[in-house]
Amino acid sequence: MSTVALIDDHESVRLGLEAACARDAQTVVFSGSTVISYIEWRAASGAAPADVVVLDLTLGDGTTVTENVTSLVADGASVVIHSVADRPAAVREALAAGAAGVVSKSSALDDVLDAIRTVAQGEALNNVEWASAVDGDRAFADAQLSTREREVLRLYAAGLPLKAVAERLGVAYSTAKENITRIRVKYVEVGRPAPTKVDLLRRAMEDGIVEQDGAPSAR
Repeated sequence: MSTVALIDDHESVRLGLEAACARDAQTVVFSGSTVISYIEWRAASGAAPADVVVLDLTLGDGTTVTENVTSLVADGASVVIHSVADRPAAVREALAAGAAGVVSKSSALDDVLDAIRTVAQGEALNNVEWASAVDGDRAFADAQLSTREREVLRLYAAGLPLKAVAERLGVAYSTAKENITRIRVKYVEVGRPAPTKVDLLRRAMEDGIVEQDGAPSAR
């Protein structure tokens, strides 16, 4: 069972999600209209960060999606963007800021709950809305990886331990490790940090290096 915070400036949306989470045995620890109010609630109550924050893409307090996602991630929560489907640029901004994924407000509640469970388990969230946000946006998707770096990432992100990646490619373990370090640096440089293996899998899917199911791409 995971803890969930709901941040949306439409009360009716929050009430619907609260009821759905209750039916799914997810504990809603906070429900409010701004990220600032969530951070203040955390400070006042001493509560741990929510496992997952379901965040509206645009709030009515004048904050930007980058500000909101960055604040929540820095505070220790994973963020799922709950958005209408016609704002791909803003969704890309949220993903670049560290959001774990996006689910459309037109999606069935079961799909939203699936997204919450997936992200709470530390897994990459991949769905139609996520894919459409990055499709064709090469400025977002291109970290300028070398051929060798793409090979290392393809195998590592698909699930092989780094030692096995080195053996498969016929290189030293230290060489494979250096490649992963350089890959992470390159993703940071383009505003798409990948500090964990799950993050690297997400970046590899974004760039077509592995298939959407996490399997190595044939390309």
